Amino acid sequence: MCIYITLNYLFLTVCLCVHVFFFFSVPTVPQQVSLSPNLETQQLTLSWLGGESTTFDIMILRTELNETTVSVTADKISGQHQWNWTSVEPLECTSLSVQIRSRDGQTTSDWSDTHILPGMDLPSNKDSQMFPQDRVVSVGTNTTFCCIVEEGLGFGSIRYRDLVMNVTRLSRRSYAMTQINQGPSGVTGTNVFCSSDEKTLLNGAVVFVGYPPLPSDLVCETHDLVSAVCQWNRGRDTHLYGKKRKTYYTLNGRDCTEANQNQKWSACSLAQWDGNFTLVARNLLGQYSLTDSSELSLRVRPVAPANLTSVVRAWNATLLWQWKHRGYDSLALICQVELTSHWHTTTRTFSGVGLRSVIVLDLRPDEDYSIKVRCGVQQNFWNWGDWSGPLAFRTSIDIPDAPDVWMWIERDNTGRLMWKVSIIIYYYYSIVVIIIIVLFVSRNRQRLNWFDLKKKKKKYKRLFKSKLTAYMDGGFPLSWQSDANASCGYVVEWHDASCQQDCAVEWIKVAAENTNISAQSENFQPGVRYTLSLYSCSSEVPQLLQRWEGYMEELVPSSSVPHLSSNQQDSNIKLSWGEIPLVSRRGFLLGYHIYLNNGSQLMLLANVSDPTSRSYTVKGLPVGSYKFTVKAYTSAGEDTGATVSISLESYSRFLFNLVIVKCYNILFSIVARVKKAFYPDIPEPKLAGDWSRTQGPLDVKPSPHSMVHIVEEPEWDSSKEALVVIPEEDEDEDETGDEPVDTDEPTSLRYYNQVIDDRPIRPRFPDSSASSASSLDSARTDVTYTGIQTSGNSLGGYRPQMQPGSLSQDMGLPAPQAFSEPQPTKGASFGGYQPQCSWHLDSPVEAEESGGLAPSLGSPTSVASTQFLLPDSGSKEQPEGKGQGSSSATTWFHNLLSSAKP
Repeated sequence: MCIYITLNYLFLTVCLCVHVFFFFSVPTVPQQVSLSPNLETQQLTLSWLGGESTTFDIMILRTELNETTVSVTADKISGQHQWNWTSVEPLECTSLSVQIRSRDGQTTSDWSDTHILPGMDLPSNKDSQMFPQDRVVSVGTNTTFCCIVEEGLGFGSIRYRDLVMNVTRLSRRSYAMTQINQGPSGVTGTNVFCSSDEKTLLNGAVVFVGYPPLPSDLVCETHDLVSAVCQWNRGRDTHLYGKKRKTYYTLNGRDCTEANQNQKWSACSLAQWDGNFTLVARNLLGQYSLTDSSELSLRVRPVAPANLTSVVRAWNATLLWQWKHRGYDSLALICQVELTSHWHTTTRTFSGVGLRSVIVLDLRPDEDYSIKVRCGVQQNFWNWGDWSGPLAFRTSIDIPDAPDVWMWIERDNTGRLMWKVSIIIYYYYSIVVIIIIVLFVSRNRQRLNWFDLKKKKKKYKRLFKSKLTAYMDGGFPLSWQSDANASCGYVVEWHDASCQQDCAVEWIKVAAENTNISAQSENFQPGVRYTLSLYSCSSEVPQLLQRWEGYMEELVPSSSVPHLSSNQQDSNIKLSWGEIPLVSRRGFLLGYHIYLNNGSQLMLLANVSDPTSRSYTVKGLPVGSYKFTVKAYTSAGEDTGATVSISLESYSRFLFNLVIVKCYNILFSIVARVKKAFYPDIPEPKLAGDWSRTQGPLDVKPSPHSMVHIVEEPEWDSSKEALVVIPEEDEDEDETGDEPVDTDEPTSLRYYNQVIDDRPIRPRFPDSSASSASSLDSARTDVTYTGIQTSGNSLGGYRPQMQPGSLSQDMGLPAPQAFSEPQPTKGASFGGYQPQCSWHLDSPVEAEESGGLAPSLGSPTSVASTQFLLPDSGSKEQPEGKGQGSSSATTWFHNLLSSAKP
């Protein structure tokens, strides 16, 4: 064992050797050492023969004696050992010395002979050089560059692009620097320059920094139904250009490198459809593969139509083209036609087997158009083909045809003339033509006999039941038997079946040889019933041949059954309902569902499958309360339902209640008829003048007096009662006290107009609870006479009919007390009709004292009086012990019949 100790400060080396003898073998020295450099990858491959050893020490030295030691595993079969070492610097930068020794644990062999890999910095190479040259590296990697300075010159700097780099000296003439995390290069790469200390350019190098290929979206399709055309997206830019550095592509082994390298998408063709396709992309930094597979029929993309031509007319044009592949003749195609006029573009779609021509409708006469076409396959549509080249044409000028005219017959047998407005209105003269036609029809009606509705209206009646038709494929399919009278074809019209007046009518004219059509309209709406009628066209009046009804789509009814009611019949309950309006049905009614409604759930009792039924009887129910729900239904489902409740009584109680109601109705009818026969209503007074209501505030003060002057004194019959005139002064007697009375003023009668409020006029009924004791609470324009009374002993106040009695002979004004209300006497007769009675219950207090109700709580008044008509039986005005018996009964019945109104 040897221990080496170096004492630098003495410049002496002392070696102490301890020889220990062991009985073991020493590893052999490696033999046949060889060096194989790869300048492009900067990799040095070492190989040797090492005997039985499996571990070796390798020492690689350069000018500064840098050392690298590694352990490798031996190949025990051949004894040949190999090790690859990658240098940070290019191998050309400086010379390298290599030695190898064997190791067995702590025991090692001697070093092998030194093997030298010469660099480009040898004295024999006097020129300046720079390495590596034209290296291709990936983005983000680190690259070390070295500059070998020309003999006799001094080193200055190394610049990466325009950036001066830090350098490391490798040998006498060699210097190195490292650029880390490099970004992508431009088209010509990235330049690195080496300069002398005199700032003279010595040499340079170029590095190409880029990416490996990364294509995507490989898709293969066929245009001719035989070959394959594959496209792919080349992906990101590799930043590697030129013949050596570009990306190379192969498709199923075929070279596709030259396929459209200047575009983002590349394409390559194969003569035969394979079904499985593999694309391989590679460059100096790596490779990437894509695959695609499909059946040919699923990837058909037609080519662009060729040789477009057109046959142009005023309102349409026929467009023709050709296909360059015969396989298209049996191929079901769908084509788009793009039409452009005045910078407005529309697209129309056509379909057909081997489609080669289409008719483009709804063009404008004398108009410039540009048109182009592209197609795809109908079955297993894959993608639209390429657009054809544009074709320009101009439509011809045309004379407008006669308008499509039809007449709609309203329910009142009037006719409404209609015509279809077409693009013909684009021309200014066409409007004039239509007006002339309408005027001609109105002035020459005798020539168009189907306008004579009065003579021909029977032919427009609905003579048979409508058939049902189902909406499908965008319309109502209609078919009929050929009619021999249809010399000019048929007309099919349709409208909303629930429309009553001014209906929106549509129609279509059908040639005589056709007996079926599909009635189509963009105005069809779900939930609307349409009536479709077929008329024959001839020289006579159009004849109604057939009628259909149908829905575009049936919905549930929008409203429930109306007027749902219930009625007890013994122990059964009969449910009745009305007809749902047509507009609310929104489908053909199939019937009604009858449910027992328990509040939280519905229990189905019956399904009435007859949609014309309007009642259903639930039988055998016990006494109790029930709630029923009736729902109409169509093929789309039920409506929300209508509900009715009923309490089922026992049958005996039900009959008793029924008898009571019948007896009451009979009695009320008898009383009403007796009253109407013997005591008719008195007409109400009507006043002349303006009695309109005012909107101002209510003034409760009496209006100014109106005076009625007596101009002459008539001769009076003393045997008859008459009106007693109350002077103005006597009315205010309570206020004036003993003030003198002006007796020189002519005798007069005073009255006040009723005060009118803003409330609505109320009808007069004898049982009204509204107050009628004061004119302030009245909404009528009646006249209230406040100071008129009669004399005599008969019961009541003012009476418009004359009663037996006497009038004061001298017509003088009696004393105030003379005008107090007279009391009735026993046996007093009523004499004649007496609609009024005098009451003094003018306040609720007096009513309470009398033990009755206040007059304002329901006692009726006369049309011209503030007094109440019916006295309270307990009124204090009635002396005790009087007015009883037949007199009181007669009075009650008399007042009842005279004041009641039906």
